[in-house]
Amino acid sequence: MSTKTSRFLAVAASSLALSLGIAYAAQPGGAMGGPGGPGGPGGWHGHFMKELSQLHGQLNLNADQEKQWQAALDTMKQTHEAERANHEQMKQQFKSMQQQPILDLNAMHAAHQKIEQQDAQLREQSANAWLTFYNGLNDQQKTTVSTAIKQRFAKMEQRHEKMHERWEQHRGAAPGAASAVKP
Repeated sequence: MSTKTSRFLAVAASSLALSLGIAYAAQPGGAMGGPGGPGGPGGWHGHFMKELSQLHGQLNLNADQEKQWQAALDTMKQTHEAERANHEQMKQQFKSMQQQPILDLNAMHAAHQKIEQQDAQLREQSANAWLTFYNGLNDQQKTTVSTAIKQRFAKMEQRHEKMHERWEQHRGAAPGAASAVKP
């Protein structure tokens, strides 16, 4: 999974999780990839949106709740697009700065900090939109959302454990593989 995918998943999941009042451990990363990549149709982003659609279908929202759902979804999508634009802007700035014979690390850091602050504000707007939606649900709907979030966290934990196991196997196999090659 690319760091770009990780960041989008963290933003989307934390926005939804924050709307439920659940603490979420943010994952580092960046904006999503293009079509066919992790953020493209059928990728992690597509899977997440499918899960959101399924959840939406289970909630039986009234007209006011539907407006809040759409507002939260639109805000989340706008946040994602703005973060992608910010990432591209930062990439272009860094590319331009690299043309200088001596890098201005202070300017690079300042540009990075500015983008991070903008992204944090965007994520907060998205989280607030999801909180507004969640606060408008009845207890049965909140239970449905809570169950979906808990299942998603369980899946994320399983993926994390599998990745950790693979990493441990790879790390453990590397020295043995190197010694097997040497006579």
